[in-house]
Amino acid sequence: MSILIFIVVLVALIIVHEFGHFIVAKLSGMRVDEFGLGYPPRALTVATVGETTYTLNWLPFGGFVKIYGEDALSPDAPKDSRSFSSKSRFAQALVLVAGITMNLLFAYVLITGALVMGTPRALSQSEIVNAESMELMVASVLPNTPASVAGLLPGDSIVSAKVGGAQWHAADPKSFSAFIASSNGSKVTLQIKRNGSEQSIDATPVSGIATSDRSRFALGVEVATIGVVPLSFGTAIIEGASLTWSATKMTAVGLGHFFYSIFTFTADLSQVAGPIGIAGAVGAASSQGFGDLLSIMAIISINLALINLIPIPALDGGRLLFVIIESVIRRPIKANIANSVNMVGFAFLILLMVVVTAHDIFKIVG
Repeated sequence: MSILIFIVVLVALIIVHEFGHFIVAKLSGMRVDEFGLGYPPRALTVATVGETTYTLNWLPFGGFVKIYGEDALSPDAPKDSRSFSSKSRFAQALVLVAGITMNLLFAYVLITGALVMGTPRALSQSEIVNAESMELMVASVLPNTPASVAGLLPGDSIVSAKVGGAQWHAADPKSFSAFIASSNGSKVTLQIKRNGSEQSIDATPVSGIATSDRSRFALGVEVATIGVVPLSFGTAIIEGASLTWSATKMTAVGLGHFFYSIFTFTADLSQVAGPIGIAGAVGAASSQGFGDLLSIMAIISINLALINLIPIPALDGGRLLFVIIESVIRRPIKANIANSVNMVGFAFLILLMVVVTAHDIFKIVG
């Protein structure tokens, strides 16, 4: 089921991206010959509508929109009024950035939708009253404390706690801290949920680690109430824009560090995921609810947008760089040079995809 959901998500994001190129090319008066999912060779012709043929292709790494004259980078290229190469550099640039723009706008719509539906997040004390599906989650674990010795991890959900005959079962950080303090150093049995399954952990609170009161018995964890609080549409629109911008900045920084590490031979592949890793993340998010699925789709859409903006030949960013160079030198780049550079860029992307996918497989089997 996770694979099926991932395929649906991937196809949706590719269609959104390529539709951006498609619609702006059409509005600019360009002729679009083909709208393809995947890269050639062609597997199936789905339909031909007007002048555009819609296809499925064998290499499932993305999609493309074939615009008449787009690869015509030499003086003898097609120059009729509907070819890509006959349009102004500004119009060409608009077509190239349209896919990136659509992915960012789509991410904003998805995040806004997730906020309206409600997604799990840390709640303030006032929000707890109206929250749904609350749980107490471990936010951090101090080193060399009873919690770390017992094996508590950030992300664990604390379902209940027991000391002798007394039991605690709530989602309020204050009541949890009070219950642990009341143990007076007696062993506490915690029922936690980790990766969807429950288990018991024993820990013995000690004094001297709570900064607010050194005499208070504590475990050495910071906990937060996680719950779902749907936002109004008006609030979600504003909050969605802020979250989309924050996620875009964080993603840009992360991608910048990753590609820098590639070219300095210091890349840590454990920090990235290929198709298999992304499919697992999509499956896990979908199991948590539709709001979580929308959120992970938004993150993937932002990544897709920013990766395409990187000036690597064969990506939108690389093609945009060609347009900028042509604007500066005031003449087309020679076709043989452009094609050779694009082939190198495409080979690099395929190699990177194979390496990351292989790493995903090794993580599963290893």
